[in-house]
Amino acid sequence: MSRPHGIPLPSAHRSSDPNETGSAFGDDRQGQPRPREGVRQLTGAERVRTLVESNASVSLTLPGAYDREELGTGMPAARTVTPDGDVILLVSGESAAARAAAHAQDDDLTAVIEITDVAPVSVPHRIRGRAWLAGWLTPVRGAAERAACAALLAERHPVGELLGLSESLDAPAAGRPAWVLLRLEVGEISVDDLWGAEHVDPDLLATAEPDPMVAHETELLQHLASSHGDRMGDLCGLLGTREAADLTAVPLALDRLGLRVRFIRGATAFDARFDFPEPVTDVRGLRRAMSTLFAG
Repeated sequence: MSRPHGIPLPSAHRSSDPNETGSAFGDDRQGQPRPREGVRQLTGAERVRTLVESNASVSLTLPGAYDREELGTGMPAARTVTPDGDVILLVSGESAAARAAAHAQDDDLTAVIEITDVAPVSVPHRIRGRAWLAGWLTPVRGAAERAACAALLAERHPVGELLGLSESLDAPAAGRPAWVLLRLEVGEISVDDLWGAEHVDPDLLATAEPDPMVAHETELLQHLASSHGDRMGDLCGLLGTREAADLTAVPLALDRLGLRVRFIRGATAFDARFDFPEPVTDVRGLRRAMSTLFAG
């Protein structure tokens, strides 16, 4: 699928905000550690799919809008990916995005989703990554299709605004429905994160699986950081006696393949990746993998 005309994705090597510091998208001058070791990693499509299915902050913009303040959409309440690779967004029925999409044809309203992934623990350079998905935005039309997309969203996000979603999608006698489902047909994807920057084939988004640890990552990283500083300190010893001197170890990221730790000494920081013996698929496997890691 070709890139939607008129949708400039941010450069893969810089933040979309020129005034931001501590971004994951800088060079060595900004200080964000980049991977230097040849370790196993998720594919670009898997990383993007994981971000879409996560609770990371998301914004939706309409690059062709004349009045950015009026047509900027804010934050969708939830999102997910269909089996065809489209991104479904739940937005307020009163939002400017819902109003603009109501009059959109299949290819005349372009939009960009930006997802920002922030580490759930206190650490230098806290932004771990961003993904941009650009394409064409339309409402989810037809009662059957809305019901199917609502069921998919409720399955992935069974809390908060999604309770009773099917009923809230029906328009009242007068006015707009409380919630509207929008569909983004994705034409281009870029990701820039702890693993590096790359463009991702949109066709791969549908077949990529979100990482199974995404629902547990925040809780585990915060627990390790707050309650197991001694165990994290033990990981410094795996770097060698000389390298371990005066280091602080902070758990930074987790996926099915391993744990990434940021080691801090004064104003400098570097990352090390600790691979699990085998990929984990559930919490039980994760506990075994973590026990093996700290026992070593």
